[in-house]
Amino acid sequence: MTHPEKLGKYRITEILGEGAMGVVYKAFDPDIQRVVALKTIRRELDGDSGSGVSTGARFRNEAQAAGRLSHPGIVAVYEYGQDDRVAYIAMEFVEGRSLAHYLASGVRFTDEDIPGVMAQLLDALDHAHEAGVWHRDIKPANIIMARNGRLKIADFGIARIDNASLTQVHTMIGTPAYMAPEQFLGNAIDRRVDIYSAGVLLYLLLTGKPPFSGSPDALMYKVVHEPVVMPSKVEGAKRTRYYDALLATALAKDPGKRFATAANFKQALEAAVGEPFDTTSWDQTIIAAPLLPALPINPAASAGAAQPTLPVRSGAWTNPPTHWDRGVLAHAETSLARHLGPLASVLVRRAARDCADLPALYARLAEQVSDPAARTAFLGNAAAAGLTTGGSSTRVGSGAGGAGGGGSGELTPDLLEQTRRLLAQHLGPIAGVVVKKAAAKTSQREPFFAQLAQSVADDKTRQKLLAEFDKLG
Repeated sequence: MTHPEKLGKYRITEILGEGAMGVVYKAFDPDIQRVVALKTIRRELDGDSGSGVSTGARFRNEAQAAGRLSHPGIVAVYEYGQDDRVAYIAMEFVEGRSLAHYLASGVRFTDEDIPGVMAQLLDALDHAHEAGVWHRDIKPANIIMARNGRLKIADFGIARIDNASLTQVHTMIGTPAYMAPEQFLGNAIDRRVDIYSAGVLLYLLLTGKPPFSGSPDALMYKVVHEPVVMPSKVEGAKRTRYYDALLATALAKDPGKRFATAANFKQALEAAVGEPFDTTSWDQTIIAAPLLPALPINPAASAGAAQPTLPVRSGAWTNPPTHWDRGVLAHAETSLARHLGPLASVLVRRAARDCADLPALYARLAEQVSDPAARTAFLGNAAAAGLTTGGSSTRVGSGAGGAGGGGSGELTPDLLEQTRRLLAQHLGPIAGVVVKKAAAKTSQREPFFAQLAQSVADDKTRQKLLAEFDKLG
């Protein structure tokens, strides 16, 4: 199809994803001077979606449902609009990948990760519920893990707005593996369908699979009639037993026996784990590099088609290890991000707490790269930089100003000026400040280059810049 140069006031700058129903674009709002994502639907497809409600009506419902919400854990919607060919929603431009992406990549969620993921999800759901919005399709594909450690719920296309007439009470709609029994039975629903879906997600994070699976008919029967096999009894899960009690309540077949609110669910989780979760501290970082600007939410899912970071408990963020050169960790994050995306930032921080030297750190990180070729490439890059062999060059530094390992060659005045000129092509006059700050944190080339590259938002541009840095004398 032919793509427009503008939609309404928004200037199209990039195609982010294209699906059966429409396209997601990167665009620029000239009035507010900000980048947005534009999710579109082709108006010729505005027919019955199979549940008695048109596809266009559901698209408007998404704008209305998410548009009445304002929470850091929910993708913000700014505007709904139409032209002759498409209807569109202007929404927040979020860097990150879906939780489904990480699960499909074989990421293993630890007991440190899971409470943090759930606490953020439940906070966002509680806000939506208090505003009279029930999402009704909570699942990994609709949960975006942002680079700064924040979780964001996306896709309110089938949300139920309390007192709205768009959806019928007895309409069965949602993703079967995450639907509550009352949804299959066509009974009246309320916010507790999201509580059930959140329970399914918790079960999936703990065991690697949903509580029930099978053909649509078999799945429906199991959800309505069969008891859940609790995580402590799932082979290979090895999870603490307090999760069993939480899930027995969250996945209760009778909604009256579930947690009444998402806040209640979160409180029970905090009580079971034994400590509260300070979600306001999750965006703190031990790597003193600027966070990248927002990038799109899952474009394929947003367009109607079929790497961010995983948050950990706040203590891990507020008490970072002090025995590492920050530039060394920045280099490790940049290298790992080529294979795992934004997930790399938290994996590096987590590994840094437990590893005393660079060989151990890179060996731990390599375990997270499931593809053998990618793992070899990651370790090869580290070996080329002298990071995976023994000797003094592999020892960690002594904090931000340390000159620990992680690269060969010192930072000379001439090299600093060359990097400033290269970086200025992307950042302008501020490049000098960025170079000066990075040089204050490490005296080694590779970590220094890695920190500078973090200041560039676009991944392709970042990789090109790193290649140019490597050529410097």
